[in-house]
Amino acid sequence: MALTPKPAILQINRYKQGLSKAKGNKRIIKLSSNESPLGASPKAIDAYVQAATDMHRYPDGAATLLREAIGKVHNLNSERIICGAGSDEIIAMLCHAYAGDGDEVLYTEYGFLMYAIYTRIAGATPVTAREENLRVSVDNVLAAVTPRTKIVFIANPNNPTGSYISKDELLRLRQNLPENVLLVIDSAYAEYVSNKDYTAGETIVDMGKNTVMTRTFSKIYGLASLRIGWGYCPESVMDVLSRVRGPFNVSTPAILAARAAVLDTKFTRQAKEHNDKWLPWLTKKMEESGLKVYPSVGNFILVEFGEGAKNADAANDFLMEQGIIARNVASYGLPSCLRFTIGTEEENEALAEAIEEFYGV
Repeated sequence: MALTPKPAILQINRYKQGLSKAKGNKRIIKLSSNESPLGASPKAIDAYVQAATDMHRYPDGAATLLREAIGKVHNLNSERIICGAGSDEIIAMLCHAYAGDGDEVLYTEYGFLMYAIYTRIAGATPVTAREENLRVSVDNVLAAVTPRTKIVFIANPNNPTGSYISKDELLRLRQNLPENVLLVIDSAYAEYVSNKDYTAGETIVDMGKNTVMTRTFSKIYGLASLRIGWGYCPESVMDVLSRVRGPFNVSTPAILAARAAVLDTKFTRQAKEHNDKWLPWLTKKMEESGLKVYPSVGNFILVEFGEGAKNADAANDFLMEQGIIARNVASYGLPSCLRFTIGTEEENEALAEAIEEFYGV
């Protein structure tokens, strides 16, 4: 008999990351992965380099120094913070811990692709709720809940749409979900949001025992290659995840670099100010070329292209020839759109010029 995996594994569509290379170009402008154009804090880089002298030692399995730093900056109880290899690992642990054969995991139509992948790995069934105008609809999410629903994932802000829902809407969702359904608020882009009606989810976590907030160091902190993220949980969920988590799931260099990054609030503020300036600038430039840009509160924009000769695929091919790498989001069900990270000043201007050339503006 042939060796075979669990049937659900073969139903997984493999995740394809944003491209990093364009053939035949010496100059590469990578705007495909929502990475920080400012890179990492110099203090984080120094901490990473210094950690090299202790590579023969196992890391602190509890990531104590990092959890304490996160707690200090965000005014949270560090005993309820868990660290992982990116927020991805925490999402995976939650699926393994709370969902399995016969269960359903619910997320929205254009939510993060890894929700479905981790759900299938856990043996559960992924279910999507329709969005309204590329925005989470709380009513549609609630309507999709069944007795089999175990977890609801809400990316807020959402990637790739850049949209968000308010604190009141998140709270309404939590209050109307059954008590035995875990709400996971994926706030990977929270640091970029200034809107007063927004919450990353901490206060909702504190209201009960069935909500988790996840965060990452891959975006505004510029530590994507280190794979480091964190979650804020009720005590009961923290206990469960501590049993599921590998004993040394986060490396010492990642712990120390992330600790330095989160404590360097001045550098984080500079990264946000850069985004605050260039997000509206690039949005305006795209609109001046006749394109539809969906409102975004993240560090990226989702741009809708027309049909015919000037469609998204044609634009993507043209940009690749210029060495500009966008994110094709057809796998999200958005074949007429491309997503662009907010880059450096030079990168943003090069993208705007290339779009103008493509459309003959």
